[in-house]
Amino acid sequence: MPSTSPRTPPPVYHDGQLRIIFAVTLISVMSISSVTPAFPGVVRDLGISVSEVGLLVTVYSIPGIFLTPFLGVLADRVGRKRVLLPSLLLFSLAGASCALARDFNVLLSLRFLQGLGSAPLIALCVTIISDRFDGRRRTQAIGLNASVLNIGTATYPSLGGALALLAWYYPFALPVLALPVVLLVWRRLDVDGSGEANQSVPRYLVSVRGGLRDRRVLGLLVAGGGVFLFLFGSYLTYLPELAEQQHGAGSFVAGILISLSSVTTGLTSTQLGRLSERFGLRRLILTSFVIDGVALALMPLAPNVWALGACSLLFGVAQGINLPAIQTRLTEIVPADSRAAFLSLNTVALKIGQTIGPLLMGVVIASLSTAAVFYIGALCALGMLGLSAWLL
Repeated sequence: MPSTSPRTPPPVYHDGQLRIIFAVTLISVMSISSVTPAFPGVVRDLGISVSEVGLLVTVYSIPGIFLTPFLGVLADRVGRKRVLLPSLLLFSLAGASCALARDFNVLLSLRFLQGLGSAPLIALCVTIISDRFDGRRRTQAIGLNASVLNIGTATYPSLGGALALLAWYYPFALPVLALPVVLLVWRRLDVDGSGEANQSVPRYLVSVRGGLRDRRVLGLLVAGGGVFLFLFGSYLTYLPELAEQQHGAGSFVAGILISLSSVTTGLTSTQLGRLSERFGLRRLILTSFVIDGVALALMPLAPNVWALGACSLLFGVAQGINLPAIQTRLTEIVPADSRAAFLSLNTVALKIGQTIGPLLMGVVIASLSTAAVFYIGALCALGMLGLSAWLL
């Protein structure tokens, strides 16, 4: 007699469409983590100040602040793939062109264009995952997507640091690797159920307005922006400078230090499904801010490069929790028919933090010291802890 027990679904990572999204995610994070180890070389060869080099992160982030909400709405209305494909192509072409620039203003202009292409990528990846899965499988898929993201952030700094030993502009050529992914998305990605073109515009706007009235949505947006403020403002932008000033470490070692945090981030995010079932997403988000604050405060106190690496490992644990937990919780509470719009707003919050962070810390390092950048980052993390506890 045949068994009537329900068939166990295959692991989410066996889904071929999900693997394409993983490829897009892997590409989307290369153009900050891969180039930050080259920043000391940019400062020397292009004759700019240490505080100015942070503009390479800022101008890359600015387009996402203004453009991403419109692209999210467009993805809800006309479909995810129709927005994803041209954005990915622009990201690749403008990004690879940065390697040809020998003037800082030209480099900034190309980074701005690359930022236009990158604006919707991460939000669309999470949106497509949320469309395709639900429940625990959605949490697992978003956690795995975060792990893939952090494989990139673990690999790119070391790769970028090694390339920067040849010349500062070699890491900027890496976006050419996105061209095969463009072809893969064009030929193979089949996004079912994406886009809400059949829904009337007034009804769609009512759905968005209803989600914005939820206080938890505001809390999640604030939490995400706070993470990126000190992640990009303190850690990614100025850890190479801290390692060089205090420990005489070059760009390759700085890349390894950043990679260490990405290793623990990737490992931690693979366990998000289990952690969320045991502790709940809210508690995980708040705990991650505590870990962030402690790790950042300890970095300037590290007596050697090994201790600095240990701090990076600790910092990575927090990053493995906060962003995927925020994304997962947001997909749970916002209306499904306007999901791309809200995940795009989340990206805007991230971009705001990513933009303000280097500017703020550039002022700090110019006025105080490199160590102060990390102490201020720790205070920002603890401030986000209190604010998120209240809003969530």
